Amino acid sequence: MPSLIAHWRRRLEASTQPAYTLIADLIAEDLKSGRLAPRDPLPTLRELAAALALNYTTVARAYAEARKRGLVDSRPGTGTHVRGHRPALPLRDGSGAEMTMNMPPEPDDPALIARLRDSAADVMAQADLYGMLRYQDFGGTPADRAAGAAWLGRVLPGARAECSLVCPGIHSVLAALLSQLARPGELVCVEALTYPGLKAIATQIGVLLHALPLDDEGPSATALEQACRTLKPKALVINPTLANPTTVTTSMARREALADVALRYALPIVEDDAYGMLPREPLPPLAALAPELTYYITGFSKCLGAGLRTAYVHAPGERQAQRLAGALRATTVMASPVTNALATRWVTDGTAEAMLHAVRSASMARQALAAQHLAKHGMVAQAEGFHLWLPLVSSWSVVEFASYLRTRGVGVVASAAFATDGDPPDAVRVCLGGPMSLADCDAGLRLIADTLEHPRHPHATVM
Repeated sequence: MPSLIAHWRRRLEASTQPAYTLIADLIAEDLKSGRLAPRDPLPTLRELAAALALNYTTVARAYAEARKRGLVDSRPGTGTHVRGHRPALPLRDGSGAEMTMNMPPEPDDPALIARLRDSAADVMAQADLYGMLRYQDFGGTPADRAAGAAWLGRVLPGARAECSLVCPGIHSVLAALLSQLARPGELVCVEALTYPGLKAIATQIGVLLHALPLDDEGPSATALEQACRTLKPKALVINPTLANPTTVTTSMARREALADVALRYALPIVEDDAYGMLPREPLPPLAALAPELTYYITGFSKCLGAGLRTAYVHAPGERQAQRLAGALRATTVMASPVTNALATRWVTDGTAEAMLHAVRSASMARQALAAQHLAKHGMVAQAEGFHLWLPLVSSWSVVEFASYLRTRGVGVVASAAFATDGDPPDAVRVCLGGPMSLADCDAGLRLIADTLEHPRHPHATVM
């Protein structure tokens, strides 16, 4: 080590470069040349400051820069050690793997893409363009509502057009329903981990969220009944299929138990079934178990594309549908007639179903890759979904893990974004869809796995 310090002193004396960046450069150079090896101890801040005739702040800044570059680890009680090289897992074209936005995969099928394009062009060629550019009654044309009822009927048999509304995305429906069912200061029951947009809506309108504990069958029916007895909630909001973020699908027994509680306490249910079309064998929705209480919502954001902004809601009855239409009209005016026309065409000519099958197949291929890389790390996932839930059992903290991956071009979402009980678990959500290619997805998953297996961060245990 004395010879190394002497070498650093000579370089510092001969250079006009800021000392703190040069020291970091020297650590990198010496690691590459073999003067330093992974896990080698480095002098303490005070020792190095004295040896190089630098002030303490400059040396502290130098070590901080080296940590930022992934060259060293510092931990109270063990000092500063050389970390070594980061794993060399470059992503294709340096594009990175965006695994934060929960979008469906974009199937690379030229025939399907051509079908979407041709069908859209045909809609515009045959449309009454001026008619689509005018204000219209909320909820869609009779043809749009009929198409919506047909799409809903895939998982909700008996869905009726007169109880169905065409809406500008699921988010708008959730906002309208929460404002309609609960007043500021009143309480709505939700899963302990839920869609962040729902949290934002509740904050915006002043509605309180009461967290229901989760297990591998879904939210607790016992906790829901206790809340109904003591807290008088105004509604239950539930994401029962391939839940965001946990991927859990609420079991049939649990659905029946939740519906039973709701029926006994006359508790409205908002069933956000955004992922409900993805399973090959879906379970009956809560809307089939408690139809007189349930607003069932689904759309195309998770099986075709979020940019379409078309969703369908099936209300418990015609009167409730009319009231909801009024609430939605007040905030969104109407869903776009242009996108409604596209959605109606794609439902009626089978294009939406073809896209659903393609998305499901692409999701299953990506989940197979995820299982190869992350199954041994305890990932939770469903074959037909395109996100996974990854508990952290290594020395990483959630925030450090997500931040480190971001520096490597991979984005994941920390559990705190979803928590409604103030006690987020040590876990992250990893998304596998969007424009990311299968190769990029594989590279991102490999990097995540490597990071879990070889923790190299400022607070990792030195191995």
